[in-house]
Amino acid sequence: MMFDQGDWRIKAACRDEDPDQLFVRGAEQRKAKLVCLGCPVRTECLAESLDNRIEFGVWGGMTERERRALLRRRPDVLSWAELLQEARRNHSDMEEYQVS
Repeated sequence: MMFDQGDWRIKAACRDEDPDQLFVRGAEQRKAKLVCLGCPVRTECLAESLDNRIEFGVWGGMTERERRALLRRRPDVLSWAELLQEARRNHSDMEEYQVS
């Protein structure tokens, strides 16, 4: 389930972290990405950064360089929130099918 823009931030794993830790450069970005690993709203965060072309920081487990590369590879995407929500639904459907 996707949350509206205000709600997802409440559930973010980084909500109690120092924001400066997420807006770092170089090797420090690896540490910042670790915060995102188990985040329950990682997809919503990533969609926010891609849809709004946020240029700095680690969002949804991706650095600005990784996001720029993704945006270049997929210029056809009009809504990352919709695309990622659909991918999540499809993934859930596949998991249910495999369990049955």
